[in-house]
Amino acid sequence: MDAASEAGFREFVESRSGVLFRTALLLSGGDRGAAEDLLQNALIKAAGRWHRIDEPEAYVRQVLYRQQISRWRLRWLSRERVVAEPPEPGGATAGGDPAHDAELRVVMARALRRLTTRQRTMLVLRYYEDLPEAEVAALLGCSVGTVRSTTRRSLDKLRAVSPELASLTLRPPRTPEPVREEQLSEVKP
Repeated sequence: MDAASEAGFREFVESRSGVLFRTALLLSGGDRGAAEDLLQNALIKAAGRWHRIDEPEAYVRQVLYRQQISRWRLRWLSRERVVAEPPEPGGATAGGDPAHDAELRVVMARALRRLTTRQRTMLVLRYYEDLPEAEVAALLGCSVGTVRSTTRRSLDKLRAVSPELASLTLRPPRTPEPVREEQLSEVKP
């Protein structure tokens, strides 16, 4: 790798590793060690092909997904028990209650750990990464129907194993109320 490529790779790692680590953490079910391994291996593969990669973040994400699928298929993770808690990012969501947001993250992390790796991966790709079903199917090497049925069963299981999620609703960010005409007339220049 020449100096310019190395500088570009370092800049990419510094700017995007936090976001990529959160994705790896979700894919690994909250296991920090496994998430670090996933991300490190993906970055090593990216470094080896850096000069040929057009979209580095998309490439690294695809490597993360495929590595997690390989681990799932080999049942490597079934021998370990996940005990690590995912880190809480600083601050609350826009306009939300910090205590509510923290409680929601804790409950969701526990609920996701109760799913199988395949179920968790489907939910992360569909809802956290917001990928369309066809793209998830292409990444996981299965049909769109499999993505739909697995996602539906995963959500059903998530609701069954964590009924406390029903009491914690996602709150949309606060939007300002529209200004009424009579309010405008009260303002004097």
